[in-house]
Amino acid sequence: MAEKILDIIDLKREFKMGEEIVHALKGVTFSVTRGEFVTIMGSSGSGKSTLLNILGCLDKPSSGDYILDGVNVKNLDRDELAILRNQKIGFVFQAYNLLARTTAKENVELPLLYNPKVSGEERHQRAINALTAVKLENRIDHLPNQMSGGQQQRVAIARALVNEPVMILADEATGNLDTRTSYEIMALMQDLHKQGRTIVFVTHEPDIAAFSTRTVTLRDGKVIKDLQNENIRSAKEALESLPVNDDYK
Repeated sequence: MAEKILDIIDLKREFKMGEEIVHALKGVTFSVTRGEFVTIMGSSGSGKSTLLNILGCLDKPSSGDYILDGVNVKNLDRDELAILRNQKIGFVFQAYNLLARTTAKENVELPLLYNPKVSGEERHQRAINALTAVKLENRIDHLPNQMSGGQQQRVAIARALVNEPVMILADEATGNLDTRTSYEIMALMQDLHKQGRTIVFVTHEPDIAAFSTRTVTLRDGKVIKDLQNENIRSAKEALESLPVNDDYK
């Protein structure tokens, strides 16, 4: 049986807003096995952001269980959550979240600074390896403002890979990119998936979800669909089909 990286069981999250209680998640259940490429879709108000915060160990459920790589998140204190987040999850954000006055290599090294077991020499080498994996070995010493949006997102993906996490968690990682660059990033994600990486990719765009192997759809705090994608699109083929001088947005 395939190993579960994520196991979410009857997850609920409630917030108190004045006198009112908002039920953001109303009993969400699904699991992700090692090596899957899952997209989570949902419109504004679906509970997608709340779920993302819990998956990223930035928040805890009000009830239910979230088990990440065998560890039940609800039993952890804040410091333990931070350690789990740093060691098990590689984050990729819509806004890249790179330090402006720091080179690509230094940005990628950041998660390793919190790991006392990694020496300075190993940190440098792992950052270079991660940048090579995203085809940016010739941009190692460039600052973010010397790179395109797509290149900056590749640096962010390299940073997500450097700690060798059990899961890459991407939040609208193509949201700030034009069509061509979005497809380039999805081609890279498909390559990482082929290498055995587990990817959970949050998006509101159906064309981006079509590049994954499975899509979980949320509405009003519940899972309304959980489907294997029968016709997985190739991002490389989608890229090749775009006009050379396209102005798509």
